[in-house]
Amino acid sequence: MAKSTTTKTTASSLSNNKTLFEKIEVWGANNEKKLLFSFLVLSLFFSFMLFNARISEAHDDALYLEGGWRYVNEFPNYFYTQNAPLYVLFLGLLTKLFGFKLLLFKLFNVAFSFFAVFFFYKAFYKRIPFVVFIPVMLFVSCNHLIQYYASMTFTEAFYLFLQALFFFSFFKLYDALQINSNGTKHIKLWLMLGLFTFLIATCKSVAIVAVPVLILYFLIEKQWKNAALSLGSYLIFKIPYELIVKLIWGSQNQFSGQSKILLLKDPYDKSLGNDDFAGFVGRFVDNCNLYLSKRFFQLLGLRNEDSFEVFGLLAFIVIAVLIIALFQVFKQNNKPLVFFGLFTGAQLLLSFIILQARWDQPRIVLICMPIMLILIYQLFYNSVKKSGMGQGIYMVIVGLICVSVLMSSFKRGTANLPIVKKNLAGNIYYGYTPDWQNFLKCSEWCADSLPKNSLVASRKAPMSFVYGKGKKFFPVYSVIKRDSLTQQSNPDSALTYFASNNVTHIMVGSLRINPKVNSGQIINTVHNIIQPIIQKYPNKLKLIHTEGLSEETYVFEITK
Repeated sequence: MAKSTTTKTTASSLSNNKTLFEKIEVWGANNEKKLLFSFLVLSLFFSFMLFNARISEAHDDALYLEGGWRYVNEFPNYFYTQNAPLYVLFLGLLTKLFGFKLLLFKLFNVAFSFFAVFFFYKAFYKRIPFVVFIPVMLFVSCNHLIQYYASMTFTEAFYLFLQALFFFSFFKLYDALQINSNGTKHIKLWLMLGLFTFLIATCKSVAIVAVPVLILYFLIEKQWKNAALSLGSYLIFKIPYELIVKLIWGSQNQFSGQSKILLLKDPYDKSLGNDDFAGFVGRFVDNCNLYLSKRFFQLLGLRNEDSFEVFGLLAFIVIAVLIIALFQVFKQNNKPLVFFGLFTGAQLLLSFIILQARWDQPRIVLICMPIMLILIYQLFYNSVKKSGMGQGIYMVIVGLICVSVLMSSFKRGTANLPIVKKNLAGNIYYGYTPDWQNFLKCSEWCADSLPKNSLVASRKAPMSFVYGKGKKFFPVYSVIKRDSLTQQSNPDSALTYFASNNVTHIMVGSLRINPKVNSGQIINTVHNIIQPIIQKYPNKLKLIHTEGLSEETYVFEITK
């Protein structure tokens, strides 16, 4: 009995001698299923708490929906070229199988978000310390913007799912190469990695960096055959895809449409021409400030979402920390994190160079946040792991960030529940501000009340398409036929342009510049087109419908 007591006492004292980090490591290693279950439940909970049954005012989700519908109804005369086509092709497949069912499309994205959490967990479990892994998983499962996109027909949920599979497949191949470095022995794993490399690059154009980064990774490792295999595994899917696209749609590709827009100084004013080298350098600096001093901290709930301030010094600090973190994992020979760090860094670099700063959308940096957080937390972890006080400081700081992430999601979810309840009950316009309600109701009126062969010009044509029950609208994104003196349309040229495109009506909304405030300032693109026409030809535009009592939307018929 005495011997048994001594043994238990020794085990207990050894357990008590463990540091805080070591205790968390032991607990995490013994609770794989509980952790996974918890994160999946959290993901589903916030997906439905933040569920959005409407279309975003940002317009891109409606653009993808319209593209999917056009694939089905205009095949083979339509190919989506605004950006990468994979998600739009998937929406086209759903439309073909089930019809145009918005709620169903959204539920598919909830599933993508759910499995993104699952495969991200499977990829990184026991690959990084649990005091790093758990807060990153909490972000992936609960972040308010990730959960917002879980029920919206943007590409983010779909991409995060594919990216998690890309990480997962890389780890599988990496493990196999550690056992047998002869890459030709692992053809199935190469094919799996090649497939997901192809899919992420076809889902988001910026993810094309995965191909050169994979090659670079194996070249650094002096694994020449594997560098060739990484390229070959991608091309084995890419080449047949391009041949099929060329056979069905001709010379179209995912870069043909967007590249022209990205070269412009102003995507809404072609007359300003293309950017030069200095312009692209300026984009990079502006985007670094926007995304790394503003959006990065907003996504963590550490900055007000309505804040417009940027801080160059803060962006510089974030960049410096990420570079130091990447250098550290390189020194530690943590090859998978080196690869993921290079991949994420390349995505950010390409995005910051090619995108005009005016886009300023948090989703640009959102897809890179999980790896960025792993690198930052890992650097912090390595700096304090030998200090008891340092471990405590780590837990407090990272814990506060986790609480901030959770509070941001709870706050938005609580505000969202009454809105989604009314939307699902049939009030599809509830939750929009009056300017948008009038605009979308007017789009529905056009579908119900105008002749089927009519074509209505709209500032937000894809949104008009969705709420107009599949009626085609003519997009107007900038002032057409702009006069250099007045900065408005030349009336005769504008009328000729509309006639050549068979436009019969023009819808004029009062969409706010600041969505949260009715300040009287509106998006006046269409106003600057029709005002010169009305001044020169008072009878050429006939008002036939007004929607709303304030912040109205008007429909004008172009008379002959």
